[in-house]
Amino acid sequence: MVVSGTTDADREPFAEVDPTGRYGRYAELLGCGAVKKVYRAFDQEEGIEVAWNQVKLGKLTHHHSGPDDLTRVYNEVKLLKKFRSDHIIALYHVWKDEERNVLNFITEAFTSGDLRKYTRKHRHVSLKALKKWCWQILKGLEYLHTNELCVIHRDLNCSNVFINGNTGLVKIGDFGLAAAVGNTKNHEAHSMLGTPEFMAPEVYAESYNELVDVYSFGMCVLELVTVEVPYSECVNPAQVYRKVVSGIRPQGLDKVRDAGVRGFIDKCLAEAGVRPSASDLLKDPFFEGVEEQVTEGIQMARC
Repeated sequence: MVVSGTTDADREPFAEVDPTGRYGRYAELLGCGAVKKVYRAFDQEEGIEVAWNQVKLGKLTHHHSGPDDLTRVYNEVKLLKKFRSDHIIALYHVWKDEERNVLNFITEAFTSGDLRKYTRKHRHVSLKALKKWCWQILKGLEYLHTNELCVIHRDLNCSNVFINGNTGLVKIGDFGLAAAVGNTKNHEAHSMLGTPEFMAPEVYAESYNELVDVYSFGMCVLELVTVEVPYSECVNPAQVYRKVVSGIRPQGLDKVRDAGVRGFIDKCLAEAGVRPSASDLLKDPFFEGVEEQVTEGIQMARC
């Protein structure tokens, strides 16, 4: 088919097409992590750009205890297809490439990228804007934690939270390490994984529940305020580990001048037994008036 004088020869070729023929992956890399690569892609049916995520399952053995964990990662990503939240990146399609031992999944694309890169690019951000971002992240966590099947993200950090720079809408993404832990309270997971600077002390003890995400969220707030990764004074993960398990806070906290912000971060980083839930934090005076501002933004984005 020729549109507006262009021929097939003029069009950017797909590097790969999914088994249904609906999604085409371009060679352009949008992001790259330890086990996952994210490519620019196109949904031919809807005519929209999407993100094509590839996880090399063989590499995940370095982060998990065995093959059963690989199966669980695949199942949990597939499970997230059922979730619908304004603050969780939408997952459209999942399949496993058996021949290459690769898990592929298609998600919505956020062209403004993740919050880490965004705040490095735009350093002059008001506290009002930061609160709106933080409120949205918490809404995403509340959705995950209070759903019929509670899901712990386990790797929440500013590089896994994505923003639409035109609307200010924020969504949690990157569920490669997420774990579904049932619909009962006091559930526990038992794998030590995540990003060291954002991992709660109880993760290192390999016995924890969904409140580890709240701790990680607190570190995200700290990074957004200071525009530096927590524990940047440490030179390796072992140093971070020693400080976290000893209860030594990151030096970046000393740079938080606003008493309200500092107090809010301290609540998130509290010991597991007294740490508030995402739902509790959404009711905190810190967010007074924020919900109305975000709701208005969502409605405008939908228009």
